[in-house]
Amino acid sequence: MQALRKRHLTSSQSIYFLLLLTTVIIICMMMLMVFVWSPSNFEEDQFRFSRSINTNEIVTIHTTQKIKTLPRDTSCTFHTCLEVYQCGYNDETKISVYVYPIKSFEDENSEELTLSRSKEFDEILQAITDSDFYTSDPNTACLFIPSVDMLNQNNLNLKNVGRVLASLEWWKDGSNHLLFNMVAGSSPDFHSVVEVDTGRAVIAGSGFSSLSYRRIFDVSIPMFNPLVSGLQLPVFSNNHAKKYLLISSQLGLHQEYLQVLRQLHEEDDQFLLLNTCPNHQKPWNYTQRCHNSKIYNYPHVLQNSTFCLVLRGSRLGQPALSDAMQAGCIPVVVADGYVMPFSEVLDWTRAAVEVREDDLADIIKIIKTYSPERIQQMQKQVKYYYDKYFSSLKAIALTTLQIINDRVFPYAGKSYEYWNDIPKSNVVQNPLFLPLSPPKSQGFTAVILTFDRLESLFQVIKRVAKVPSLAKVVVVWNNQNKAAPPMSSWPYIGKPIKVIQTKKNKLSNRFVPYDEIETECILALDDDIIMLTDDEVEFGYEVWREFPDRLVGFPSRLHLWDNSTQKWKYESEWTNEISMVLTGAAFYHKYFSYLYTNSMPGNMKLWVDDHMNCEDIAMNFLMANMTGKAPIKVTPRKKFKCPQCVNNEMLSADLTHMVERSECINKFTSIYDTMPLKSIEFRADPVLYKDNYPGILKKFNDVGSL
Repeated sequence: MQALRKRHLTSSQSIYFLLLLTTVIIICMMMLMVFVWSPSNFEEDQFRFSRSINTNEIVTIHTTQKIKTLPRDTSCTFHTCLEVYQCGYNDETKISVYVYPIKSFEDENSEELTLSRSKEFDEILQAITDSDFYTSDPNTACLFIPSVDMLNQNNLNLKNVGRVLASLEWWKDGSNHLLFNMVAGSSPDFHSVVEVDTGRAVIAGSGFSSLSYRRIFDVSIPMFNPLVSGLQLPVFSNNHAKKYLLISSQLGLHQEYLQVLRQLHEEDDQFLLLNTCPNHQKPWNYTQRCHNSKIYNYPHVLQNSTFCLVLRGSRLGQPALSDAMQAGCIPVVVADGYVMPFSEVLDWTRAAVEVREDDLADIIKIIKTYSPERIQQMQKQVKYYYDKYFSSLKAIALTTLQIINDRVFPYAGKSYEYWNDIPKSNVVQNPLFLPLSPPKSQGFTAVILTFDRLESLFQVIKRVAKVPSLAKVVVVWNNQNKAAPPMSSWPYIGKPIKVIQTKKNKLSNRFVPYDEIETECILALDDDIIMLTDDEVEFGYEVWREFPDRLVGFPSRLHLWDNSTQKWKYESEWTNEISMVLTGAAFYHKYFSYLYTNSMPGNMKLWVDDHMNCEDIAMNFLMANMTGKAPIKVTPRKKFKCPQCVNNEMLSADLTHMVERSECINKFTSIYDTMPLKSIEFRADPVLYKDNYPGILKKFNDVGSL
């Protein structure tokens, strides 16, 4: 927008007109915001809290009474302004939240210092007092919530509210207090944080900028829109045809933005630009928008668009974001510096498009680069985020408390997958043993699939025998035309070796839950993986013990969407992301061998055995679908080719190998009717393996670089 700001109107009359128009729009929007977030006219006894915090007490604060208020401490962090030693009295994994009893605050002339509470604020208090976080004992509370409605700054006497807060019994300097605010700032500056003296209190606000937001202290929340939250919108499937690619439906946009949007509308009929309706069509009906005198019902019209524009207004936080998500429309956020709601835990790259204000003129080009598959995934994510975190004030309040709870008790915090992954109705949840760390003493069983490469097989056995945690070696002999050599010719390793003769040469034989496997952990190995060191394997086992529900291993691969073919593609190039760990060298729980053998969907096993390929991809699909989690690559080693084994017997030497791998991914996706694989930018390495320390201080010294 810098180029736009350089344009000047040459006519003083035009300048006057634009200033007048802008002023009128701002005033109207302020009136609308006051109307939306105004104190309710309902009788207080009509809203009954399930846990009584109502009182009839009147607190008098004299005008001359000296009460020390502190301005908002902008330097606050979680470690400096939250006294965590107050937490954990009632539960070592959950904060206790105390809500101040509801009282009336007056001055010596019986003039109220705070306005009556809004219905929306009472809903927040109700949600908190009904939750497991609530405690009625302030002496064991970790967090305190004043019963003072600060949702809309336009309704506040800032000085009086600051004095009321400072007079609270446990306020002190505001530490360990949580304040909710939806509408911050006022004309003409429109600050992005409520302008009350809040000291060291945590602010849950809906319009933070990157400058005002105190990271890992404040909580950015969505601006709830009570005018449309109760509307029941028609339910459409994700395949519902959309008439428009992009809709802009916000009121009171700045003229610079409107000028760009009008130009975009003229250039592309897939972009619908809506505004207020003419006077004779009730312009202040919030549920109506107009274009060329045609009336559209709002927010229903948003359901007819793939993307919905969310531009900054006088305030960074806009109800248009929640409105778009309610309609299942992917928000395109154009607001430089805006801290997205719950961005501490929500991955907005999965549900929204964020565009710089300077790039507003290119917004159509940007969103047209998104593939249909990506759009469908984002639409599902938008609905999931809205239903779980945005749909009600209860959801907003409890999400806020959970985020703070995860900061206080990080060891019991919710995972990235909990916050962001859409639960699958057909997914079996992890068995009870999976979240636990299996005992190290049990060790692991190395299951080696082989056909006829005795020399490399024996090398693999000798190498894995050096790993301290190895319990047993199980060799799956997949050659029916040639018997395995007698046990007297096998290397002596001091650990049991069991050879299983299969009845048919099938790759799926490596995943059979043989009775000979007595440990929970299985290390699947190919008979040519001779380059791994005992330190690397032992470290991989330690990582698996921390993540027993994951596939933990060494060779990694990635699946990508190919826009040219409109199909998934198997990628073996080294990248920053992985979504698969190959079972040529990988740890996993024996439970998944049972699932692979007995509960594999469709004809996946038959496909694998017929094509003599992709059994490792099938296992990745199975585990990702069951757990909703990505695999974990350990150590930086990337090269796993056996120089002595390059011959015609190697499956990977076949020129059609990569093509078939891509076919497998697309086949398995069609069987699951979804893409369960998860991409991740993560690798586990020993802590000191690259540090210049004496080897005696390192637990794992022999870790390869490639």
